[in-house]
Amino acid sequence: MSLPAAITRGDVANYVDALVLVYFVLILFNIILSWVAQFRPIPYNPTLRAVIGFVEETTNPYLNVFRRFVPRIGPLDISPIFATILLFLVGGIASSLIRG
Repeated sequence: MSLPAAITRGDVANYVDALVLVYFVLILFNIILSWVAQFRPIPYNPTLRAVIGFVEETTNPYLNVFRRFVPRIGPLDISPIFATILLFLVGGIASSLIRG
């Protein structure tokens, strides 16, 4: 009978790194969707609407914090740049603190 392996601090730090990466990909997907919606309306499809709704509901609260402080430059919203920089900075600090 073998015992399951214990979860180490490195495993938890790797999990935090993976969460940061997944959230970054969601932010990129949100940016791409906003560009596509500007040039061509997205057709109504219940499955597609559910995916878009999930991406918007998970990323917009975080991005709205930066949109309050970072002004738009014409039609460009540069708040996701600052949001991803802070995301990677805090995620890297958190995972290095967890690793010890």
